[in-house]
Amino acid sequence: MQAADKGVAGDLAGEGLRIGIVRARFNEPLTARLAEACLAELDRLDVDEGDISQFLVPGALEIPVVLKAMAESGDYDALIALGCIIRGETYHFELVANESGAGVTRVSLDHRIPIANAILTVENESQAWVRAEEKGRDAARVAVEMANLLEDLT
Repeated sequence: MQAADKGVAGDLAGEGLRIGIVRARFNEPLTARLAEACLAELDRLDVDEGDISQFLVPGALEIPVVLKAMAESGDYDALIALGCIIRGETYHFELVANESGAGVTRVSLDHRIPIANAILTVENESQAWVRAEEKGRDAARVAVEMANLLEDLT
């Protein structure tokens, strides 16, 4: 098998990685569950508690600006965005979902830092509860894997 056929992935060793988390307070019980699952998985991946910084913001639209400040600091190997947007009866859902997602991606690309986007976009609260734990864990794994992959590439 040639190298191009194998693919290269980052490993899930979190030791020594510095991780920043930005969590929206809006839909607090759900975002708290996301954070709880994320932190438990970071611990399982051997990311030291002292190497994790957490910041709270009002809602999903405020997440990208704090991610940008964190990325500009150079203090982090990866970042994690945690939030929950539940569809309502107005266009506001689409606006918040699209703009927060675009902002997270823009920060990641502009600063070449991996950002695990775990801002849930769901139809109802029930869907959010079903996804919160898994997406919190996924965000931790994505952050660690991508931090290691980018380190290997540079």
